[in-house]
Amino acid sequence: MRGISIYLPGIFLAYATFLIGIASPGPNVLAIIGTSMSVGRRSGIALALGVAAGSFCWAMLAAVGLSALLSSYAAALTVIKIAGGLYLLWLSYKSFRSAASPHDIEATTLSGSTRTPFGYALRGFTIQMTNPKAALTWVAIMSLGLREHGPLWVAFAIVAGTSILSVIIHQLYAVAFSTRVMVRAYSRARRWIQGVLGAVFAVAGIKLLTSRT
Repeated sequence: MRGISIYLPGIFLAYATFLIGIASPGPNVLAIIGTSMSVGRRSGIALALGVAAGSFCWAMLAAVGLSALLSSYAAALTVIKIAGGLYLLWLSYKSFRSAASPHDIEATTLSGSTRTPFGYALRGFTIQMTNPKAALTWVAIMSLGLREHGPLWVAFAIVAGTSILSVIIHQLYAVAFSTRVMVRAYSRARRWIQGVLGAVFAVAGIKLLTSRT
């Protein structure tokens, strides 16, 4: 692992982008919040574990797929970075638009009868794996840490780090949002959070588009 310091900035940028991105409530997070509030903390935690498992699968698919592609076609990295950069700029636009919107977050309550913890975990996994935006998000995140002719361990370092963050943050959502006090606190800070998200996504997107390696 010579020259490990060369790859660390990209890896940490991928971590930061994932961490900031997970702070923006999407369908998976809203489902965790709604389940924790309406059913209970235990069910919310189970759902969160399922979502984290799905996130890990998307990360692995992106890492393996992009690594295999780049091993055969190194020039493809330029196309991937352009696509990833444009998608991050799109996320930036959506975050800024959300920050300007007066509408509050709306927690999602899953349809159907109450499930077992395994049932909620399976539902969380299904929600994450059937989300087409997850694939684009992971391609963008992986692109931040990949370099032309870079070693395979870089991709898997991103997978390992983001997987740990995914489990921790989704569990925190389940525990924290099992109380309405946290929901109200998040609602008050929502616009600031979305504004920060927009700025981070914009910086990451510009970095990808202007990167030469």
